Amino acid sequence: MWGKRAVILSTNKYILVSMTSASTQINLRLPPKLQSAAEQYTENFGYRNIQELILEAIRDKIFRDNKYDETFSAKEIDLIEKLLSVSIEKGKIKDQNDIIKALQ
Repeated sequence: MWGKRAVILSTNKYILVSMTSASTQINLRLPPKLQSAAEQYTENFGYRNIQELILEAIRDKIFRDNKYDETFSAKEIDLIEKLLSVSIEKGKIKDQNDIIKALQ
C-alpha cells in the first residue's frame, strides 16, 4: 500500500518524499517560489500533498511515451503470483518460455 507524506524539514525548503515503507527516501530542495507554486497547485487541483503531485509528475514524465503504465499495485502483483502458482500446479506453465508464449 502506498504510504504518502510530505514534510517541510527546515527553512531551506527541503521536502521529505517517502513512497512506501520499503521505498527509497528522497530529500528534495525547492526554491521558495517553486515550493509556493507547488503548494498552490496542490491546493487548486485536489492533491493531498506536494508528494502526490511530485509522484504524478515523475510518473507522467517516465510513462508519457508508453501506451500504458507498467507499474502494478501490491494487490495486482499478488493476483499475478497466485495465477502463476495455480498455472504451474496444473502443468500449464513449465518454464519461462511458456509464460512468454502465453503473454504473446
